[in-house]
Amino acid sequence: MARGSVSRDIAGLLLCLAVSHLYASQIVDRRLSDILNELWKLDKNRLRPGTDYNISLQGKAGYVASGSNVARDYASAPLFSYVNEEKLRSIKTFSSLMNLLDNYEPSTGVAEKVTAEEIAENNRFLSAILETEVMKRAHRYLVAKGQSQSSLRDFKNQLYNIWFRLYHRDRRGGEDSCGFEHVFVGETKYGKELVGLHNWVQFYLQEKQHHVDYKGYKARDKDMPEKDDHILNLQFSWKGLVKPVGSAFVGVSPEFEVAAFTILFLTSKEKVTTAVVNLDEYQVELVVYRHGRSIGTAYPKLLSSNNRHV
Repeated sequence: MARGSVSRDIAGLLLCLAVSHLYASQIVDRRLSDILNELWKLDKNRLRPGTDYNISLQGKAGYVASGSNVARDYASAPLFSYVNEEKLRSIKTFSSLMNLLDNYEPSTGVAEKVTAEEIAENNRFLSAILETEVMKRAHRYLVAKGQSQSSLRDFKNQLYNIWFRLYHRDRRGGEDSCGFEHVFVGETKYGKELVGLHNWVQFYLQEKQHHVDYKGYKARDKDMPEKDDHILNLQFSWKGLVKPVGSAFVGVSPEFEVAAFTILFLTSKEKVTTAVVNLDEYQVELVVYRHGRSIGTAYPKLLSSNNRHV
């Protein structure tokens, strides 16, 4: 066989493998989709776009080089143009979440000092979400899968260890991080990189205090956002550090986020777990990084919105 033919055959094989890998990565996890859609329907505390809050998408964000904290601003106004804070604070799970957001030192490498009151606040948050139908259904699901104990006390302890157990993210100092801090609050590494911060309530509150600057949305054809979407890929800066591509649920309750990511975390033992799900009118890739027996990070990545994948 001619050398050119061999090269073409190898190139063709590599192309087939690449296409197969891409296709496999987009295979929808039907079982996970089913339980998450159940939780979505049970999420009575989810805020309504256009009624409880408004977002202003503005421009599409540009490219930011790796390691750079310089980004052109394609959004002159904040992302959140309105949030009904009175309603937000009247919902027990949201109000208890908001009480936790100032409990952390954002810099990795600086040991967290957790007070007795902060531990009590963590437990009040878990108690609040465990009262919701979302978490009750998630608990039953995990018990049926053999991943959680039927005792509510044991399940609460399990959630505490997954989300609030402190660990080393930076080996220079003491225990400086936990899953909740990374996902819901945000962190900075070496004062040069912004990591985490995937929660819309924290984003809104930090934006209100002028700590967050929304730069614009990130999108391709299928995931072009609309103002009533509940999932958004975006670019922003926080305390002067740029996140080139971030992502978050918008308007959803903290119990839904905790339930979804806990289920993905407990039903896999991989260091990094990804799953594509069809959720309501969205196709989403859910990502969870494991840090021992706790969550390292967890976030949604919008693949398609407004049923464009159907």
